[in-house]
Amino acid sequence: MRLQDFQSPSPAEDSISNLDVLVAGLPADDREIFHRIYSMSVSRGRLKTPASMQDWLEEQFGSLDAVSEQKVLRLTNLITLEGTIFNSMRASRPFHRHRPYEVEADFDSPSRSDPFCSPLTDTPEDFFGRVEGKYCITASNVAKFEGLHAVIVFQKHNPLRFTLEEFVDYIDTGLRWAYRAHEADPSAKYYFCMWNCLWRAGATLAHGHMQVTLGHDIHYAKIEGLRRAALLYRNQYQTNYFDSLYQIHHSLGCGFDRQGVRIMVSLTPIKEKEVILMSDSPDLSGFRRNRNLDSSLKERAYEVLQCLQEEMGVASFNLALYMPPIAEVEEDWNGFPIQIRIVDRGWLTEAPSDIGAMELYSSSVVASDPFEVIRVLKRFCGITG
Repeated sequence: MRLQDFQSPSPAEDSISNLDVLVAGLPADDREIFHRIYSMSVSRGRLKTPASMQDWLEEQFGSLDAVSEQKVLRLTNLITLEGTIFNSMRASRPFHRHRPYEVEADFDSPSRSDPFCSPLTDTPEDFFGRVEGKYCITASNVAKFEGLHAVIVFQKHNPLRFTLEEFVDYIDTGLRWAYRAHEADPSAKYYFCMWNCLWRAGATLAHGHMQVTLGHDIHYAKIEGLRRAALLYRNQYQTNYFDSLYQIHHSLGCGFDRQGVRIMVSLTPIKEKEVILMSDSPDLSGFRRNRNLDSSLKERAYEVLQCLQEEMGVASFNLALYMPPIAEVEEDWNGFPIQIRIVDRGWLTEAPSDIGAMELYSSSVVASDPFEVIRVLKRFCGITG
C-alpha cells in the first residue's frame, strides 16, 4: 500500500472551513437549493493559553492564533436531519499519517478458532440452503438481528486484499441470497447489505465477510426515514431530492459523475471521509426483473475503496447498500436511487472509539475536510476540474 501525507489546503483552496464564503459565491439558483437543504451556523471559539503551552501549540497547530480563536461550522441537513460539526482548526490539519498496519500480517493467517476458514463444516446454512459465488459463500448468521440474516464469507482471510472481480462477486452473491430468501419467504422484501471491515468498524472476526438481511413490513429505519424525507421534498418542491443533493455537491466541487454514477463526498458525513455513490434512479420493474445492480455502481464503489486504502490509509471502514425493496410494495419508492455509502472508521491501532455521545445523541464531529477528500478522489479517478 502506498502511503501519502496530506498537506493542509492553502487559504486560496476550497475547504469546509470556508463553506460560508463558497456558498455566498454560488449562482443564485444553486444558493437557493443549498439553503433549502442545509442550515449553516458559524460560531467562534475563543480561549486563553498559558505560556507553558505555547511552544507545544505552535508546533502542533502552526500558530497560537489558530488555537486562540477557532471557527466552528455546524451544518444540518434540513430534509434528513443529518448534522455534522466541523472545527476550522481541525479541518485544516493534515490527515492522519498512517504507518503500515502492525497487525496486517495476521490477516493472511487462518486461525483455528475462525469458523469462516471452513464455512461448510463450521458455519450453519439457511433453511433454504447456501448461495455460492466464485469467491465467497453464504452462511446463516448464528446471532441474528433479523429472521433472514446471513453472512457472505470471503474465500480470502484478509479483508483488505480484494480484486474488482472479487468485490463484484461479494455484492452479486448477496443479492442472489436476497432473492433466494424472498422465494422462501415472499413477505420478506426489504434488503440490506453491509460490510463492517475489521474491529474498528464493528466486526467480531477479522476474516473478510459481509452481512445481508431481508426484512418484513417496512424498510430499516434510516432507509425508510430517507425515503420519507425525499418524498416530502418532492411534494414540496416538485423535484427529486437526490438530484438536488447531488447538484449542490457538484456545484461546490464535492461531487462528480463517473460513467453513470454520481459520487459525492458528503457535506454532512456521519464520520470521517464519508463517500456516497448513487446510481441513476432505476426502473424498479426492470431492476427486479434483472435481479442485478448496475455494473458501473459496483466498479465505482471498488474504485472509491481502493482510493481510500491506497491514498488515504483507510483500513477499517463501513459500507452500506441502500436500495428499494426487491419486490412490489405499497409505498412509493419512485426516484429513490440505489446507493452505496462508505465511511472511514479510523486507524487500526487507535484505542479510543471514534463515536461518542455527540454522534449517538447530538451531531457528528468530523475532522476530515470533504473538500480535501474529493480532491484526492478526483486525482485517483483522473477527474479534472
